[in-house]
Amino acid sequence: MKIVVCVNHVPDTETKIRVGPDGATMDKAGVNYMLNPYDEFAIEEALRIKEKFGGEVTVMTLGGDSHKETLRKALAMGVEKAVLLKDEGIRDSYAVSWALAQELKEMAPDVVLFGKQSIDYDDAQVGTLVAELLNMPSVAVVVSLQIQDGKATCEREIEGGHEVVQTNLPAVFLAQKGLNEPRYPSLKGIMAAKSKPIQDKQAAMTETRVETIRMLKPSAKGAGKIVGTDKSAVPELIRLLREEAKVI
Repeated sequence: MKIVVCVNHVPDTETKIRVGPDGATMDKAGVNYMLNPYDEFAIEEALRIKEKFGGEVTVMTLGGDSHKETLRKALAMGVEKAVLLKDEGIRDSYAVSWALAQELKEMAPDVVLFGKQSIDYDDAQVGTLVAELLNMPSVAVVVSLQIQDGKATCEREIEGGHEVVQTNLPAVFLAQKGLNEPRYPSLKGIMAAKSKPIQDKQAAMTETRVETIRMLKPSAKGAGKIVGTDKSAVPELIRLLREEAKVI
């Protein structure tokens, strides 16, 4: 079975994000990066599928040479191959998806895995866009995945509960927390990852359909206000919620 995991190289969750001098991009000075946490669930699931059915796992990302750090972590977890689609430019979700889809068409995988979203922009679009461009079925926010006889049975989160769906392979799956417990790279795996090759390929180009005009940090929270300590404060509280907070 041929399995491909598409991953992203994202700012560490503890990084203090600053807006760059142009006002429209992130200031990358002093920013530490990491493998997108949701993608770890996707990698682990790919490795489990390979261990059960055989085959190979390839991890792929789009970006510059710095993204190789993230690919190395995936290789250390046990992935056999890595592909870097090189492009240092700024892309929206559609342009990223287009490049991934063009490469996946050549690879012809049986299973494509993503994390349910990236923690940088949080738009949760790339996995389903890739599936659409490949004309493949997709299942998002997957918390259980069982494959048998060319079919996949998935349990996925929906509002207020879970849903069980079935689809034929090849298909795209977007991993949610709870799908599995990602393994830690062993020392042997870390050492082996240093010698595993990363294939550099030029990313397919297409138009970017979304332009970032300006980036703003959230406004600082205002001071709290106590309007009373008993039920007599309810009318004033309702007035403030309606006229000041404008939430009712």
